[in-house]
This record gives sequence, C-alpha cells and structure tokens, in this order.
Amino acid sequence: MTTDPKMSASSRFFRALWLPLLLVAAAADEQGEGCSSSAKRCGNVTMSGPFWLADEETGRSCGSPDFVAVCDINFTGFASPVLRSAMPFSDGFAVLDISYEDRSLHVIDVGKLHVLQVANSCHVPIWNSSVKLRPSFRIDAANLNLIFYNCTEKAAAAAVARRDRRLARTTVKCGNEWEVLVRAGVPYDATGNYGGYALEGCHAVVTPMMGSSAGTNACDYEWLIRGGFLLTWHEPPRRARKFTRQIIFLSSS
Repeated sequence: MTTDPKMSASSRFFRALWLPLLLVAAAADEQGEGCSSSAKRCGNVTMSGPFWLADEETGRSCGSPDFVAVCDINFTGFASPVLRSAMPFSDGFAVLDISYEDRSLHVIDVGKLHVLQVANSCHVPIWNSSVKLRPSFRIDAANLNLIFYNCTEKAAAAAVARRDRRLARTTVKCGNEWEVLVRAGVPYDATGNYGGYALEGCHAVVTPMMGSSAGTNACDYEWLIRGGFLLTWHEPPRRARKFTRQIIFLSSS
C-alpha cells in the first residue's frame, strides 16, 4: 500500500506543531497537581492539599487562589501561614491550626490585631472579617463576635461607654476626632444582621471570636482577637483535564 506524500507531510507538520505544546501542557498539569498535594511546613502548621504555600521567588501557581498562603512572621509574633484577604490592600488571616478531617481552620484576623496594636495611629478597623474571606471559606457558627464601634462623636461615645458596662474603650483613637469602643460575646448570626447592636454616631465592624459569652470581658479585646476563631471550607472543584490530552495524532505512515 502506497503512502500519499501530501498526507505524510501534513501529518508530520501537525505532529511537529502540536507535540511540543502537548509535552509542556502535560508537564505543567502534572507539576501543578503534585505541588498542590505536597505537604509543606510553616511554623507549627503543616500545609497540604487543597492548601499550598506560594513560592515568592518564582511566583509559581500550585492550586486554587482561594487556598494560597504565604509563610510569614506577623503580628502574631511567630511564623505562620497567612491566607490572603479577598479585599485589596487588606491583611489576611494567620492560620494557627488546620483540621483536615473536619475541614476547619483556627485563624486570626491579622488586620484587626495590627490596627489595635498601633495606638493613636488614626487607623481603625474598617472591614468585617466576613467580607475578607474568599468564596471557599465560611465562619463557623460556633463562634461568637466582637463588635468594634468607630465613633466620630467622641464625647457621646464616652458617655455611652460609661452607661453600658458591656462596652469598653480601646486604645485606638485619633485626637479629639473619634475613638473606638468594643463589645464582646455577641451571638453569631448566620444572616449577618447585627442591627440590634448599632450605636448612633458609630460605624460598627464585626469580627468573630472563640469562647463563651459567660464572663467575657470586652476589656480583653486584644486577647480575644489573639485567640482567633474557626473557619470551615469546601473543596474547590477538580481542574478539568486539558483538552490537549485528548488529541490523537494521525499516523505518519
């Protein structure tokens, strides 16, 4: 049986064009899968799939952007993986522990800790912790809440704090312009409706906390933030196989 020279040349050209692309795509796919599942340690926390630690030198992507973390020494005072915030220019969440069996994480909102440790800096908490979470994460219903009040009417805020013993004054203030009050042990609301805790002249910011409302003292707000809270996650969908895997080459003979 004779071979059509035109068909043979066309087939060879097709293979020459696509084979390098196939090899690169397959290698990238396999490299990404291996990277996302390999365990790496940061501080006392072991990160494995679906989580992955970013390689800051190469910028290599190893999995879903929801689960990327950087190993950092931050305001927690020790090295820990930090999940990136969904809000631009906002600090993320330091991971203290991971339960892969329960799909839960013990985390600290680094941004809240940062702001509250820098007294008289004219910086205040502006984001609820929930809006900084990426789509794969949810706040566990077992948490309680801290509510911070950024009060522009400083004198009125001080009067409110004197009347309501459940409120505490923080070290965060900006001259005579405003100051921040805090309330602790507020029950978790899945709907995010905390209107019943609003204070006139104050902007409220909510962040979760662990523990019981019994005996909770708002004056311990920094300690409560350092105690962190629980998140749960759902697995991202598995990546579809690259279409190049399905290409069948024509025979050159």
